Amino acid sequence: MLTKDLLRVSRAGGGYHPQFAGREHRPLAAKAIGTYQGHVDHTAGDLDDALTELEREAEDFKLVRGFAKLLENDAAFETRAPVDPERARRSAFEAAESVGVVTTEERKEALGRAASGLAVSPDEIETSLFADLDDRQVLTSFDARWSPEELIAQYNLSLAQTALFDATEIRVQSSDPKGLVSAVKRLGLLYEVEKTPDGRELVVTGPTGLFRATRRYGTQFARLLRSVAQTDDWTLSARIDDRGTERDLHLSDDDPVRVPGVEPLVEDRYDSGVEADFAARFEALDLDWELVREPEPLAAGASVMIPDFAFDYRFADFRVFFEIMGFWTPEYVETKLSKLDTVEDVELLVAVDESLGAGEAIEARDHGAIPYSGSVRIKDVRDALRRYEADLESASAADLPAELAPEADVLTLADLAERHGVSESAIEDRDFPDHELIGRTLVRPDVLDALAEAIEDGMDYADAEARISEAGIDDASTVLSRLGYRVAWDGLSGGTVQKQ
Repeated sequence: MLTKDLLRVSRAGGGYHPQFAGREHRPLAAKAIGTYQGHVDHTAGDLDDALTELEREAEDFKLVRGFAKLLENDAAFETRAPVDPERARRSAFEAAESVGVVTTEERKEALGRAASGLAVSPDEIETSLFADLDDRQVLTSFDARWSPEELIAQYNLSLAQTALFDATEIRVQSSDPKGLVSAVKRLGLLYEVEKTPDGRELVVTGPTGLFRATRRYGTQFARLLRSVAQTDDWTLSARIDDRGTERDLHLSDDDPVRVPGVEPLVEDRYDSGVEADFAARFEALDLDWELVREPEPLAAGASVMIPDFAFDYRFADFRVFFEIMGFWTPEYVETKLSKLDTVEDVELLVAVDESLGAGEAIEARDHGAIPYSGSVRIKDVRDALRRYEADLESASAADLPAELAPEADVLTLADLAERHGVSESAIEDRDFPDHELIGRTLVRPDVLDALAEAIEDGMDYADAEARISEAGIDDASTVLSRLGYRVAWDGLSGGTVQKQ
């Protein structure tokens, strides 16, 4: 994105029209690239002088400065000096203080004393004094990512992004609405999806319409245009706050706004760390709920709501939707709450940034409010889901017989639950007439009898564990306890089985 002082727009007719670069500016773009390439090993001051000269050839000096701003990202500068500049200044100033510099000769004497103290020449001291100033930094390398055509494309994209930074709202229609909504959600932007006669229109709150966090939000907002511009057929209209005057900006795929093919469109799968962190921690728990990213849209009156996540219960056709409210304005919170009112026949949990002050309002609307600050607490979400599990487990267990008699000699509760399509807790209170429940494993009595004969007092623990494992049981300690043994450990070298 360009800085606002480099913005080139026309306000003709009361509108707000970015002045894009065209094919006719290709020679100028090529010269800008060549200016950087030709000034490797020269100072930044020399480079700036050359760019100033190039500005005199251009119809608008801002265009050259815009090209230079983008090319600067591919340039590397460093300080080159015989002596560290801070050390040179310190020595020179100390010498000047002792000499009492007033005349040119006294200055030379002070530089001579400083040079003598550092074992260098006076010229080297003078060269080093201010070598770390910006205009004296040396361009050490320049690796251009773009051809002249690609530089123009990047300029036009950056120009449009800069123009949109003052938007209070944008409305977008695209040939890929689902992909666009996904990008908006990953970027953490405030949005609504409205139904129109032609389909759906995405309405996104702009940076100047935000109550807080404008800088970070504005950066994310600017990245959205990359997503829009990569679709085949799109239109965008924006309301711009032009220093207190409202103006309309209109863009479409007919404009020269393209993505030149560098830098990923959206690197993150998720929005800020709030969503990514929550998803990673929740999935690590391996609960009876499957986390679904960006589930199907929910009808909410004349609008559409797409929650951030859904939780699918693994043992029943049951889904709980989950929305995380982050960036906000008072109006956005009220709109979101009104939307929640119109969502019917679904289960919905909402994580609310505590700074929103909307938790009580959400609870009053009979939606589960989960307050958070910084990150969503997994325990709070887990507790909210547990409220559903009791009824779900009762329903799934209702079809199970009071007694379960699996054919296998050894079977874990997890495997048995999976065979019946229920959770483990749904079968824990059942009777198992042919098996004994040892820990979390069902074992036939004759298997236990065989193990009782195979295991002896004083046996090496590793050997006993191997016998139990051969019987298909992983929990050796629980089996040994059931058979009346304990393990006498001998440090890290192992242990022996002893009768209790």
